[in-house]
Amino acid sequence: MGALSAAVSGLKVHQTMLDVAGNNLANVNTIGYKASSTTFSELLSQTIKKASAPAGDLGGVNPQQMGSGVGLASINRDMAQGNFTGTGRPLDAAISGEGFFLLRNAQQQNVYTRMGSFTVDSGNNLVDAATGYKVQRTGTYGAAFQGTGSDITIPYGAPMAANATTSVTINGNVRSEVPSTVTDAATTNVVTSLLTLTESGAVATTGTFIDQLDQYSSTSFGGSSPFITVVGVNKANGTVNSPITIAVPATYTVGTLLTAISALYTGSTATLGTSGEIILTDDAAGYSNAAINTMTYTKSGTGDDALALAAGFTLTTAGGNDTHTFTRDVYDAMGAKHMLTGTLVKTDTPNTWDLIIPQIVGETAASSLYSTRRIDGIEFDPDGGEYNGLADTSTPLTWTVTFANNPTVTQDITFALGTVGTFDGITQFAQTNSNASVSLQDGYAAGILSEVSIDNSGMILGKFTNDKTMTIAAVAMAVFQNPAAMEAVGGGYYVASSNSGLANMTVAGANGAGSLEAGQLEQSNTDTAKEFVNMMMAQNGFQTNARTIRVANDILRELTNLIR
Repeated sequence: MGALSAAVSGLKVHQTMLDVAGNNLANVNTIGYKASSTTFSELLSQTIKKASAPAGDLGGVNPQQMGSGVGLASINRDMAQGNFTGTGRPLDAAISGEGFFLLRNAQQQNVYTRMGSFTVDSGNNLVDAATGYKVQRTGTYGAAFQGTGSDITIPYGAPMAANATTSVTINGNVRSEVPSTVTDAATTNVVTSLLTLTESGAVATTGTFIDQLDQYSSTSFGGSSPFITVVGVNKANGTVNSPITIAVPATYTVGTLLTAISALYTGSTATLGTSGEIILTDDAAGYSNAAINTMTYTKSGTGDDALALAAGFTLTTAGGNDTHTFTRDVYDAMGAKHMLTGTLVKTDTPNTWDLIIPQIVGETAASSLYSTRRIDGIEFDPDGGEYNGLADTSTPLTWTVTFANNPTVTQDITFALGTVGTFDGITQFAQTNSNASVSLQDGYAAGILSEVSIDNSGMILGKFTNDKTMTIAAVAMAVFQNPAAMEAVGGGYYVASSNSGLANMTVAGANGAGSLEAGQLEQSNTDTAKEFVNMMMAQNGFQTNARTIRVANDILRELTNLIR
């Protein structure tokens, strides 16, 4: 009878072993599945005779015990990492290392899973594609896009406000010397008025009298001579702020005015352009500070005469011993894009350059005084070429601009050239060409959320139509002290048990949690070969115990035959 009882217990545990192996094989392609294994233990033994210690001339005697069969000691879940397979879906994610995704079911219960096949439902919730369970977030990442709960919301179409450019970072190199093959590195400084002078709608000539210009008006001439005041800087960096007395209406022509302007600017000559613009050109190529900031007309005596000249001037060409020009789009407070043009000019001082911002497209004339938007004396170390700071440390690096599309708002833009004594900004090395440019500016246009993806740290990144990326939320990760003790509740989900420990909530890659692999899913960790071996072992064990039952049954039959 003891053999029958022991053999029956053997049948049961080997049947369980077979069931576990079969279940593992059935889930060989189940995403996130963790295989299980069985262990057996001997059932309580019957002690026929106890052990005795040595006494006198007698030695000790071992106990006599007989087992009563086998029991199922445990079914252990193998939490080892499964292989990854690529899906190409941006919201799929596999956990590389420890941890579980936290989801919430329809009963608002927390469940945990290694399956990362996520999608966005019609309510903009990030959910398990198979069950609709909602993926949970952690921390305050992307709080502006999330609701008050812990469910992750993917707000497609959500707006991102525009951001005005406040800083511009410049790096790259300016060549330390001009290659011998270059014969035209030096440039001639040219300043051009935005205003064009006209006579009866046609382009004015040098012979046009001032009072014949369309820009001139008068109904009551006061009698005394009016004057034009020119404010600016000459080629040698000398201040120009001189009134030019003119005779109106009889004798003063546009040509006379140009001659007077030329007399104010030593080394430069004023001419009239083909469209009627006033052009101030240096007489020779090379480093120059020549600039016209303003040109204003003061009426004659008590008259009401006026001459419209305050339309501003632009630097058409910057004069330097060597020059390098770059462009970059910047943004105003409304998100409108404006092209900024910057020119680096080599000065007469060795290893020294200036940076001029002659033009930002769309700004008002009043804010475009390019002579004040000049960073003078950018110095470089002659021994290494690194940025050495400014010759005059009081030189401003921040300029205020106003754009015509939003004239009531001023905008400060600060230029960063690098850290003194390092190579992290602008440099001067011996290269064939200069390549310094704007590497970074912090402005952008308005946009709406159009795409999302998950990075290795579990951050859900939203890409907006303005090409900016922002964090939308952080996927919650749960780490357990004893993950093998978690209870499976079907569908690839687990809940915490009394022996698993409490969930330690974190983000991927922190506090023991593994990183995420986007566009991947974790396969089952079932080892097919191992499970087939386990099935054969279970079969052998089952057959052996069945044979024991047959033998015991034959003996019982012989015993009953004795009394016939």
